[in-house]
Amino acid sequence: MSNANLIKLWVWPVALALLTASGLISALVSDGWGDAWSWLALGLPVAVTAWFGLRTRSSSSHSR
Repeated sequence: MSNANLIKLWVWPVALALLTASGLISALVSDGWGDAWSWLALGLPVAVTAWFGLRTRSSSSHSR
């Protein structure tokens, strides 16, 4: 597997991991705007995961 393929494969998981880490740190150390950022940063990966999970499940049910 070439480096370009590895980068293409890992760019979104790493981005979601960094987003989650920033949300966790923000939730621990800040108030006000930090609370809003933590909700967004922790909710977005959950929403992305749910969207892809539901999309995959509905796609596989149509192929049966």
